[in-house]
Amino acid sequence: MNSNEMEVRSNRTGMGIKKEEDERNEIMRGEGENKAEAKKKRGRRRKDEPVELVNPKDQNKFFVDVSKDQENKELILNFLAQANNKEQGREITFKDLVFIALPKITPKDIEKLQESCLSEMEKVERALSEYNKKNEANLTLGEFLVRKLGIN
Repeated sequence: MNSNEMEVRSNRTGMGIKKEEDERNEIMRGEGENKAEAKKKRGRRRKDEPVELVNPKDQNKFFVDVSKDQENKELILNFLAQANNKEQGREITFKDLVFIALPKITPKDIEKLQESCLSEMEKVERALSEYNKKNEANLTLGEFLVRKLGIN
């Protein structure tokens, strides 16, 4: 390798580093605000920093934490073990299981899911609003509970 080759190589690598430094400096000065907005900050979010709201239609990654739900964790692992008990082909992942199961969800399943997500108080409030609509009344929560429980 002669000195000309060394010089050419160092210039090539140097250009990439220089370009990155220029981009960083541009962002720091505020000239590349659009680029800075496009880059997502890494690390923990500070307490005083506002939470970024993500439009569900723009979301591309989903994470499932089953560390506190041992029953479902075992179910998932058993399904994966059964699916991967084969001689040929690639490994079947959780993602593959989800894609098989998603089309089989019915509107009834979605109603069950919505019902399971309600707290006890939300269920009472829902019953109150249904009662008010049905009877064309305007009861408060206390009045509704007195009527339902038959307390005098």
